[in-house]
Amino acid sequence: MNSGRALLICLLAVPALAHAQGFPSKPIRIIASLAPGGGLDTTTRIIAQNLQATLGQPGIVENRPGAGGGLGSEIVAKSSPDGHTLLTVSIAHAVLASANKNLGYNPERDLVPVTVMVTAPNVLISHPSLPVKTIRELIAYASKHPGEINYASSGSGSTSHLATEYLKLLTKIDLTHIPYKGTAPAMTDLAAGRVSMIFTAVVSAKPYVDSGRLRVLAQAGSKRAAVMPDIPTIAEAGVPGYAVDVWFALMAPAATPRPVLERLNQAATKILHTPDIAKKLENLGLEPIGEGLAASDAYVKSEIKKWARVVAAAKITVD
Repeated sequence: MNSGRALLICLLAVPALAHAQGFPSKPIRIIASLAPGGGLDTTTRIIAQNLQATLGQPGIVENRPGAGGGLGSEIVAKSSPDGHTLLTVSIAHAVLASANKNLGYNPERDLVPVTVMVTAPNVLISHPSLPVKTIRELIAYASKHPGEINYASSGSGSTSHLATEYLKLLTKIDLTHIPYKGTAPAMTDLAAGRVSMIFTAVVSAKPYVDSGRLRVLAQAGSKRAAVMPDIPTIAEAGVPGYAVDVWFALMAPAATPRPVLERLNQAATKILHTPDIAKKLENLGLEPIGEGLAASDAYVKSEIKKWARVVAAAKITVD
């Protein structure tokens, strides 16, 4: 490297370093891209409540739901990249990249992960009237009765919809989609036997499964959830390569200086791995992740690529 180029790189690095040393200089606004009350909102507030102790400035949460998470994401994508305006997203962030052609921002180009905060383990559960008890039995039955099994989802483009379409893609079975406006009505109809199965969070499924009203067939994630250690994953149970990990991530505008991203990552991961906070999250059915910048970026990019394939195969659109 010649001396002129080295000097230029040093000069360019000075403003970013100076900015990081003075960061944060005011409260940090975190826009949650989904409505209050769910796992994303809960995780966002836990991060925000603990920023004062880790960064010396409070966190302020603002819920901006809409457009499947795209509304809040666009606000942050177009905000000042100084680290004072952040975003929390769900797995929907990876889906919107291919399912919504009318976004006012580019999920890959305009936003960058600070860290993948947590995962929310999901399971596939069924009504006892469906004569299957395992994934292999489900595949065999569906193959003999194409289109006859109705599966519920909490809405078109939701995690429960995508998880089932991914299963269909890998196993070549035909299932009929019955979308609902949220998880609660879908679970009510499943318990009543009006639909046959759904992918849902472990925390939502457990009361129904423990009471015997519904049956758990398998776990959706890449590993078994601690709260259901005896239930195999779908990959273990006969569908190699299947994994749907429902995740929530902390994001920033893509042009945010690297030193600022590093400070934010260190603060967030410290919060997530604090024993009492980790325990609190686990009690809510959430598993802390808190990975570094590179690992989080690679993971989110891999998820965008995976869900683009599912979206294309199932012709899913999210407006």
